[in-house]
Order: sequence, then C-alpha cells, then structure tokens
Amino acid sequence: MRVFEANRDDVFFSRQLEVRHEGTFFHWVTNRALRALAAEGFVKTDERQLAWGGAVRLMWHRGNRYYKRRAAAVLELVEEYSAPNIAASLGLQGEAMVLEGFAGAEFVMRGRNAAAYAGRVWDKTEHDLDFIFERDGRAYGVEVKNTLAYMDHDELVTKMTMCAVLGLVPVFVVRMAPRTWVKEVGDAGGFVLILKHQLYPWSHRDLARRVAAELGLPVDAPRALEAGTVKRFTNWHDRQLNNPAPGTTYS
Repeated sequence: MRVFEANRDDVFFSRQLEVRHEGTFFHWVTNRALRALAAEGFVKTDERQLAWGGAVRLMWHRGNRYYKRRAAAVLELVEEYSAPNIAASLGLQGEAMVLEGFAGAEFVMRGRNAAAYAGRVWDKTEHDLDFIFERDGRAYGVEVKNTLAYMDHDELVTKMTMCAVLGLVPVFVVRMAPRTWVKEVGDAGGFVLILKHQLYPWSHRDLARRVAAELGLPVDAPRALEAGTVKRFTNWHDRQLNNPAPGTTYS
C-alpha cells in the first residue's frame, strides 16, 4: 500500500513489483499481496495481451485517473524486452558468459546440453543440463537461468535428481533464487551462484539501460561476468576440496 501511495501517478506490473521487492519478500508473497489489494479495490488492474501472445497484468493506484499514457509506455517497453527473439538471446547470453567465466577459472567443459556422463544416462525425462564442468577431480552439472523470474521449482528438483543419477554436483547459476531453495540445493551438496542482475548482450545495452532506468529492474549488459562472481564459486569449490561439509552453502 505504501508503494502505491508513494507512486500514485505510476503504473506497474506484477513481475516488476515482485522483483523490486525480492530482497524482503519471496516473489509469491508479493504476488499474493498484490492480488489481495486488487480484490479490495485499493489498486486497479488490467490484463493486456502482448503482440507475441503473452500477457501482462498492469496495476495502478485507484486514485490515478490518468493512467492510460503511462500504461501505454510501460506496455511498449515490456513488449520490447519480452519479445521471443530477445528472450532467446538472453538465454544464450547467460550460457555464453557462464561458459567463458568457468573456462577462465580452469574448469573443463565435458558436456553441453548433456543428459549423460561417465557411462551414466538420464532417460526418465527429456531434460538435459546446460553444462558439465570438471576441475580437481570434481564434476559439476550446471544449469543457467538468466531470467527475472525464479526458475521453476519442479525443474530445479529434476535437475538435482539428474545430477545425483549422473554422479554430478548440482550447480545453479541464476539471477535470483529464494533462500529456501538455496538451502535445498546446499543440502543436496550443491551450490547456487546468484548473479542478481539479468545479463543482456552488449549489443542490447541501450535496451538494458532503459529497462533499468524506466522500470527499476536489475538488468545489465556487462562484457563478462565480474571476477568476484566466479570467485564466489571457486572459493566454494576449494573449500569443498579441503573440508567438504554436507548441507553447507556459500551462495
């Protein structure tokens, strides 16, 4: 309520508010609060169809009678950054930056889009792992999610099960994940490397700047992963080599 009172002339959408408040609340908690405010009539909502077939739910303070121009501007920018070709490029960008970052830290890639390792095969579903990396006798199954939303929890569980079957340590490189999920992965002996920002290709840096400035979303277009980001994983890797402690996480 305070957010809408302090921004009575603005128009938001639910994913935007979920991400902007994720430091305090899980996405689903914010979403539940937004639905409650809409049911009470404190905020007005309108679901708009996107040109590519998706939908976005816009929200504004009930006292904002002149919301249409701002709603149109928000919808136009959401249309632009969520277009299928942009979404595809973001997925590839995340994988490319992780590959470069891990290779620079001397992890050797043993598989890409892989469902088999060291003679073991995952055939229970059609899932695969983005990467399999090795270093110092340890093998990691790595999944990359360069999205504003959390990855699907069922997929997370499936990928951890895959890693167990294939004899791999599960690693998830994500923009953000709930703390409870980080602990869940840690309890399975794995690691969650949180990036905090959605990574755009350098060629889309102008779009990234507009999304960050106009929507307040955590997006960036760096040329490479920050050294400190990869270092968090290599530090954890080294600690596990020296003193493995089941259930300990260092994300």
